[in-house]
Amino acid sequence: MPGITYDDVKQAADRVAGHVRPVALAPADPVSEGGAEIWLALEYLQYTGSFKARGAQNFLRAHRASGTLPAAGVTIASGGNAGLACAWAARQQGVRATVFLPESAPPVKVGRLRSYGADVRLTGATYGEALAACEEFAATSGALASHAYDHPLIAAGAGTLMEEIHARLPELDTVVVSVGGGGLFTGVATAALHHGVRVVAVEPERCRALNAALEAGRVVDVPVDSVAADSLGASRASAMALSTAGRDGVRSVLVPDSAITAARQSLWDGHRIAVEHAASTALAALTHDPEEGRYGYRPAPGERVCVVLCGANTDPGSLS
Repeated sequence: MPGITYDDVKQAADRVAGHVRPVALAPADPVSEGGAEIWLALEYLQYTGSFKARGAQNFLRAHRASGTLPAAGVTIASGGNAGLACAWAARQQGVRATVFLPESAPPVKVGRLRSYGADVRLTGATYGEALAACEEFAATSGALASHAYDHPLIAAGAGTLMEEIHARLPELDTVVVSVGGGGLFTGVATAALHHGVRVVAVEPERCRALNAALEAGRVVDVPVDSVAADSLGASRASAMALSTAGRDGVRSVLVPDSAITAARQSLWDGHRIAVEHAASTALAALTHDPEEGRYGYRPAPGERVCVVLCGANTDPGSLS
């Protein structure tokens, strides 16, 4: 089965050390009647505003070290967090990043990508058309094709987050992480399970690529329709994520959009933390569902839990 190993995460940690911001941790109010000890991993403070900076750095530095980083640079189809991280890491490496977006991409995203020095190509009406153009560009130019989540170096880089969390909280019982395509989950879970830490993989009910794959026993396509779809809207999970999710110590949880928006608002109201819906999806698993009156995952009394707040590329004006 495909996947990564803990050694891959350790090697990634050595590569990115000093090139990413160490994660900050903050205690949160207990959310269970038994008084579970809840911590927030403030990864939204990372360069470019999300955990994606870790995988992008690991991807490019590994290719640089092996002599496989071409003069044509790197290319990716993504106007979101992965594209931003790729462009930022490429600038750190002194190579060109060519980022493909559909013609409908918001000007603010285009402007931010260009602020990192990226060559932005607006192509086609959909992401799929932009991806096809990116693949053709990679084949004809010799540029190194990156991916938002489905690559071992990207996933291992994301796993360095868990190494830092464990170093700060060695007695941690459980880590809670949002899942889209599965890069962050794969890396974090690989490191967490090595350290004996349980993993709760959280997805929106209407963006459930990993959960559906677990049900089917194989990677499947799913419809995408959630408030968190801008970051978690992968139509299928990676094979790496499915392989990792099948290990002991991993639990898959689904949460409705109502819980995601409520958790996002609670972070603002209680902590003045403004995150994207993908980040509040993880917290939503631990909070009371306002529609169904239940918890997605309810910690046991005294359980030590860390919730990963993975990104903050959002409009804070949507928070009251």
